Amino acid sequence: MTFEPTREFAAARDLADGLGPFRERFNLPPPKDGRDSVYLCGHSLGLQPKLAVQYVEQELADWAQLGVEGHYRARRPWLPYHRLATPGLASLCGAEEREVVAMNTLTVNLHLLMTTFYRPDGRRNKVVIESTAFPSDRFAVTSQIRSHGYDPGEALLEWQPDADSEELLMADLERLLGEHAGEIAILLLPGVQYYNGQLLDMQEICRLGRREGCVVGLDLAHAIGNVPLSLSAWGPDFATWCSYKYLNGGPGAVGGAFVHSRHLDADGGGIVLLGWWGHDEATRLRMAPTFTPARGAELWQLSNPPILSLAPVLASLQIFEEAGIDRLREKSLELTDYLQYLLEERFSGQVGSITPRGARGCQLSLVVQDAELDARDVFRRLEQQQVTADWREPNVIRVAPVPLYNSFGDVCEFTQRLGAALTRR
Repeated sequence: MTFEPTREFAAARDLADGLGPFRERFNLPPPKDGRDSVYLCGHSLGLQPKLAVQYVEQELADWAQLGVEGHYRARRPWLPYHRLATPGLASLCGAEEREVVAMNTLTVNLHLLMTTFYRPDGRRNKVVIESTAFPSDRFAVTSQIRSHGYDPGEALLEWQPDADSEELLMADLERLLGEHAGEIAILLLPGVQYYNGQLLDMQEICRLGRREGCVVGLDLAHAIGNVPLSLSAWGPDFATWCSYKYLNGGPGAVGGAFVHSRHLDADGGGIVLLGWWGHDEATRLRMAPTFTPARGAELWQLSNPPILSLAPVLASLQIFEEAGIDRLREKSLELTDYLQYLLEERFSGQVGSITPRGARGCQLSLVVQDAELDARDVFRRLEQQQVTADWREPNVIRVAPVPLYNSFGDVCEFTQRLGAALTRR
């Protein structure tokens, strides 16, 4: 597409956008000090779907009217409630329905899945993460390593980004695997890297892991609802995600997990932490002392889901079903291309992006290149102009035009306000 750096171009593109009407189905922050909000923070917390209010109010009404009978008689009965999310999650994951389950939150699921899949044996005890991994992933991995009696200083391997571009290069990962052949138990890597916004080649990561005899786990926090996924075909052993970013499930929303079909239909006697919601539903409430495993990824469940926290996720999944992830991805690429164009057109030498041009989702990670400007001050001035993005130390401003509710007008307006933030010394 040929772009133009004008509000008129952005307005015309928005009028032609078939996904544009979805914006009206979200609650955007109200204007403040006479300025409309420019919300570009869906990579951190997605906006509230208006439908979520209806879903939560329905559960509150059923609770008020039915009490405990809501488990069976609610409009959406609570006992099998988590399964209402299964079709939508399976579609976004490119997975079989039995391979996915809505449960817990990301780091809890990471611990549950690593309990099953991190089984160090002799020399094969190491875990590979990227050096810029999200801190919670690092904390989980180091504690898992210690729980098996190993030293994270020796058993944790880090995939380093390229020193010049800050990009994670697949050749460097392959080299790392070769240097530690026979020593790596798990590759635990993201689908989209949270700091630099890079979309990783998940299919290739899975292929390399299988070739080296490693378990492969994926953190999809920044990938699900952002880019199309094909987990069943790619073949990671497991994956997990949160639902409050691109899935718009609300703060602390119920997350989810994927376990590949080759690991399913276990009897519960392996290394799986058990709880009553992992018990087969048909006999769960008999309260017998013997365990009958649930089918599929539901075996990894521990407790009944928090209904009020899962309801907004269901609302958002309904919207995703209507919009379609492929259409959203097409618009996402146009929005980020437009943002990149405007940055280069207006701020060459002042502001750049460390997000690879050909490998990104919705997010661009911006850096202030002008040595005379303090990047943190630029970010604060953006905040004062009602721009919602976020700051990551030491010098990154992450912005994400999300195709469900952001517009070309948002992108154009952001660069207008960025210009003002850069010129105010």
